[in-house]
Order: sequence, then structure tokens, then C-alpha cells
Amino acid sequence: MEFHEAANFLFDLRRYPPRPGVEATQDLLAHLDDPQETYRCVQIAGSNGKGSTARMTERVLREAGLDVGLYTSPHLDDVRERVRINGRTLTEGALTEYVETVRPYVTDRAAASEAPTFFETLTGLALWAFRRADVDVAVLEVGIGGRHDATSVVDPAASAVTAVALEHTDLLGDSVAEIARDKAHVAPEDTPLVTGATGDALDAVREVAGDVLTVGDGDSDVSITYGGREALEGIVAIEADEWAVDTHLPLLGEHQARNAGVAATLARQVTDADTADIERGLRNAHWPGRFEVMGQDPLVVLDGAHNPGGCRALADTLSTFEYDQLHLVVGTMSDKDHRGIAEALPTPDHVVTARPALDRAESAGVLARTFEEVHPDATVETGGDVADAHETAVAAAGPDDCVLVTGSLYCVAEVRTAWTRPMVPKRVESLEESRETLKAANVGDPGTWRMRGKGVHRVLRTRVQPRQAQYLKEEMLSLGGECALSALNQQDRENVDAVLMGTLAQFKRLAGKLEGQHYGLAPFADEVRDALGIEGGGSDERGYPWEDGTAVMGILNVTPDSFHDGGEYDATEAAVERAMEMVADGADIVDVGGESTRPGADPVSVEEEIDRVVPVVERIADLDATVSIDTRKADVARAALDAGADVLNDVSGLEDPEMRLLAAERDVPVVVMHSIETPVDPGTDIDYDDVVEDVIADLTERVLLAEKAGLDREQIIVDPGLGFGKSPAEDFELLGRVGEFDTFGCPVLVGHSHKSMFGEIDRGPDERLQATVAATALAAERGADIVRVHDVKENAAAVRIVAAADDTGE
Repeated sequence: MEFHEAANFLFDLRRYPPRPGVEATQDLLAHLDDPQETYRCVQIAGSNGKGSTARMTERVLREAGLDVGLYTSPHLDDVRERVRINGRTLTEGALTEYVETVRPYVTDRAAASEAPTFFETLTGLALWAFRRADVDVAVLEVGIGGRHDATSVVDPAASAVTAVALEHTDLLGDSVAEIARDKAHVAPEDTPLVTGATGDALDAVREVAGDVLTVGDGDSDVSITYGGREALEGIVAIEADEWAVDTHLPLLGEHQARNAGVAATLARQVTDADTADIERGLRNAHWPGRFEVMGQDPLVVLDGAHNPGGCRALADTLSTFEYDQLHLVVGTMSDKDHRGIAEALPTPDHVVTARPALDRAESAGVLARTFEEVHPDATVETGGDVADAHETAVAAAGPDDCVLVTGSLYCVAEVRTAWTRPMVPKRVESLEESRETLKAANVGDPGTWRMRGKGVHRVLRTRVQPRQAQYLKEEMLSLGGECALSALNQQDRENVDAVLMGTLAQFKRLAGKLEGQHYGLAPFADEVRDALGIEGGGSDERGYPWEDGTAVMGILNVTPDSFHDGGEYDATEAAVERAMEMVADGADIVDVGGESTRPGADPVSVEEEIDRVVPVVERIADLDATVSIDTRKADVARAALDAGADVLNDVSGLEDPEMRLLAAERDVPVVVMHSIETPVDPGTDIDYDDVVEDVIADLTERVLLAEKAGLDREQIIVDPGLGFGKSPAEDFELLGRVGEFDTFGCPVLVGHSHKSMFGEIDRGPDERLQATVAATALAAERGADIVRVHDVKENAAAVRIVAAADDTGE
């Protein structure tokens, strides 16, 4: 079975059960040998904030050293986002294996009109996948209510009800108290239910749950103090009888501070999370689409608030920002309280209503009428398509205005793709490579067979909304090119993969035709140009050494235990002499590291690392080369910048939440490396569907984090992370396809020097110089902007040869 066939099977399942209860889910799990009984579960219900709380809980538990599964809904781009294991999206292979396992069962039940629904079957997928990954804990976001939700098939070790508001009244009840009683059925047997509910809702929760821990103001069991906003983070203090934390949250607003208190309390019920675990976990709990600031001039905010309570919290948070006029883009589902939402949102000057690409979405016209009645002084217009509505609002906004996109996560998702959409240039030089490119985009067998011969051209793979995909296909065909689309069913706003194939001239004409088009395709023109390096592409020059061709970064390890040269340069004088030698040999950048990240390496304290690197950085800062500091700790990076360093090289991919903020504050480039964990556990076994595509997907949110902190893409250097959580074969795949990382519009660094991947070609630890030089030449020829190496003279020569050959070709 192919992935698109498995996904289509899920999408074709009915959405609403013919009867209440968890029996269908119980029967499905019994068929799977009850995977939920092999680990502990945390169940989180609520009207608002349950997804954010689930994410924060999961992140704290991971910081405490546990392997954690996370199940949430809905998804923004890909159905696999709903199931995450240690932060990573479920693989296509795992989803396909699951569907192959359950399809006969589900088909048999369908014959008796008793098949599980889409959500029930996805709940089974999550619980099955968590057993498959041998997690310690699964964190489950409840779908609707609590009593009859599919997730309530588990016996939770800890549970929570976040906030309660009127929602799904046809299913849960006509009052807040009735809804709260339904949600409170997630209460665990032997542990107090944690809740942020207040008033009548809290009284109702107590009726059902009995033993309750309240989270809120000073009279609660767990007291929350929200200290307001500092830049794009919220300041929060959480205090209980036996523990307290002070931290920052990437999720803004007083409501998120309360959610953080719920999450921290849940984590403490599950494991012995200490203060540092809680603080670091909460600060790393990024959650897309929840008061997410995407731009500053104008201020652009995305928030998936979908009911009056959520919109009031959104309004409170937005009030902490200064702006002139508010341009509101809103799209909701048809079963929501449209008037309540309009009344709860901040008063707009301009409203553009839109209809998300979903069957149950409300029409733009109905929403426009509601906002005209509630806000008669605002200019209200219908945008139809969400992407067009966003473009309309941005075009009307001045640099000091605010554009707010809200009403549902579906609406937010359609706008957010403008920042996350991949545009991956493919190196396709044979029929086999063409076939593999098409198969990876889930193009069906007939389409792959028919189009493979046309893919030996300029090829771009991207991911767009279904209507955008159809338009692109029509335009490429009209220009004489080709466009192959994923065979996924176009349901539930699921984005689809598209592979565009054509000559350079055809892509140039496509870019021209896209300018001014609807459906959010106008920005696509510049993305095509940037990806293929044609007219108008490229970035502004800042004087960085990698702007004029491939730069050579020389490795200077001032450590006793690094894998290749540990102990050779751990004395300051030896390190300084080595740096001077590397610069003389052609190093454009000297990368100083004070902690080994080789597999099995012991961590080094901040103080010791600073003592190792700062004296060296101070001595070499005046050399004719850029100085980089190789560290995963923001405190070390800050000390090195103070000593004269120019670039931050973070092999953890911004795991320290201060690192991106520090880079933005100092306006310095930062290397963001893909790494599953640092240092690497030699026993780590990571499943990839396609290592290049998966690494690009993982890095997308990391790059966006750095960009939202205030860095330009020219300052964000992406590193595929060869040797970090990949097999040697996967390392070579990344090396051979390094050009695909141009999708980010960022410089690309390749770090391959003397790595164990060369054991694949029978090169032992002391026999890898020639292999490293060969790999350097390959990386440079395929577009790497920086190569990070130990042996500067030999690798600099390889880079110069590639550059000379390119010059000759021109």
C-alpha cells in the first residue's frame, strides 16, 4: 500500500458517530491488542487552551528525560502532525503500516454500519504508534467534551480540564455547567483532576471529579502570576505548596500562563520534573497558530481562536501591542457563535471575511453581514479565499497597522503556508531520479509512469492548497511544462504535493503569470525565482564570507575529547597558533568549540566551556577571518560574542530558547543544525521516510523561529546535521542532495569532516582526509555555501577548483 492510499482510506471514513460512547474505539483497540495499556496517559480536555496545554505538558515531560507521544487535533498541513513522538511527526511509513493493519477490520465493521469514525481511527493510530515507539507517556488532547470522546478509552494517570465555555451545545449541553460536567469525566481514579475552570464550571467539575487541584489566582491550589509581555514572550510565575517556577513562555497571554500552570502540575503528577525541567520545557513549547507573530511592519498575528472565550483572550493579548489600525481577516466554521466571536474580538477598522476550504466552513457573505452589524464603523468586505483575504488586508495595512488572522485554526493554516511552504529544487538527471521524485510526492503509479520522462528538467517540489495546485498545473501545461499532483484526496483542506517540471524559460514565464493572481499565488512568483536563481532571485549582500561562493570554515576544537582532534589544541597558545595556520591556509571562518558533541560525549558546564573558548576568541578576533562560536548554550554564546565572535553555530537547532533571541539582539548569523539530540546517543534509531524531505520539514519550524525572533534568512544558516541521528547511508543521501536545502532561501552549511559516514567506503578513522576533500568538492559543486572541515589547506583547494570550473563554464 502506498501512503496516499492509506491517507485516502482515513479521509474517506465518516466524521460523526451514529451513537455516543467509546465502544467503537474500545473494539478497535482490542483488535490492536490494547496498545494504550503499555504506557501511562495524560488526558487534557477543555473548551480553550487544551492543545497548548498538551504541547506544554509534552515538552516538560521530554525535558525530564521521558519518551513522550503527543496526540492533538486538528492539523495545520499534514494529517501526520496529529501524532508526534518526541516532537517528531509520525512517518508516512508508520501511518501506512497502521492502515494496512486495521483496514480489514474497519471494512468488516463498515459492512455492519459500525465502522469507527475518522477521529476514532486516528485515536487508534496514535495509541498504536505510541506503543510501536515504546513511549513512556502519551499526552492526549480530547476532541469534543470528555465523557464520550474517543480518547476517554484510556485510564489516565493524570488529567486536566483547562477552561470551559459554551461550545458544541448540541452534544454537550446548553449551559457551561453541563459542558463542564461532561468534560470532567476525564478525571483519573487516583490523582486529583487539574483544572483552570472557575465559577459555575468549577463547581460542576467538582461534582463529577471530586478531588480537584485548581490553577489560577492566589486563592487556587496552584497560583499563577502573569507578568505581562517581554518582546514576544510572556513572563509567568507558578507557585504551589512544594514547588515554584519563574519562566518565560513563547505563547503570549494571561490565559497561556494559566495553561502553563496546568501543564506544569500535570507533569509533576506524572514524573519528578524539577524546576529546570519545567522552566526549559515551558519556554520551548512553541505551538503554531496560537497568537503567533509572523511579521512586524505591519504587525501580522495568527491566532486560531474559534469561540467568544478564545477571542476575548486574544483581544486581551493584542491590547499589549501598539498599532494604528486593525485589519481583521476572519474565517470560521458554520457551527460557531459568529456574533459572539465578532463582539469578543478587538474593534476593527477593516474586516475581510473569508471561507476556509472546508465543507463545514461558514460563507464569507454570512460572516460579513455579522461583522457589519456588530462593527458598523468598520469597512467590511468579502475576500472569498483565505489567502486572498490575507493579501487584501496586508495590501491595505500601513507599516504601523496590525493584520490579525483568526476565527479557526483552518483559517490560520491557509495563511500560515505562506511562511512554511517548501519550494525544493530537485536535481533530476535520469528517469530513475525522476520516478523517485514523483513517488516521494505521492503521485500515483499511472502518473509517475506517464510523467517520469518529463521530469529530467528543472524540477521544483512544493506543497500547496488543492485549488492552488490545480491552477499551477493548468498554467504549467499551458506553458508546455508539466505538473504532477499528489494522489491524496483533496478533503479537509489537506495540502497536496505538486512537482513542477519545465525548462528555465517556462519557469520564468510561470513566475510572470503568477504575479497578481488570486488564491494566494502572487507570492509564489518570487518563491519560484528564488528557488531557481532566476530574475529577481537572491538575497541582499551583508558582507558575509559565504556570499561570494563556498566559504571554508575551519574547525578549532579547544577540547580534550573531540572525535578527530581532541586534546591537540586545548591549550590557548596551541589553539591560537592553529587558528593562524588555518587562516593562512584559506579559512574564511574559524569555528571555536569548547564542548564535544560526538556520540557518548559528557556534557560540559557553562563555566568550564566559557573558560575554554573565551581566551581563544579574544586572541583570534583580529585575524582576517570571521570567528564562529560552536556552542548549544546561550550563556556561552553571549560570552563569546562579547569576546569578539561574529557567528553562532548551534548544533542543537536552537534548543536553548535564548539562542535565537541572542542572535537577533546582536544581529549576528546563527547556524541552525538538524539534530535529534545533542550529544547523540549511539543507540538512537530514527525512522525517516525520505531523510532529505524529513530533515527539511523538521528544520522549517526552526528556521521560522529564528526569523520570528528578528533575523533575516540571509543570517540563518541551515545545517542538515550529517552524523547526528542519521545512518551513514542517510548522510550520503543528504550530501548528494544538499542543493535541495536551497528551499529555505538561507545559506547552507555541510559538516562532514572525517565523520564515520566514510566507513561506508572502507575508510577508517585515520584514513578519511581524501574522502573529506572529495565530499567537500561535491558539496561545493552542489551549492553548499559553507563547508566545515578540519584540514583547511586541502579542502580550500577543492573549493577553489570547483569555483574555477564554474567560472570557466560561464
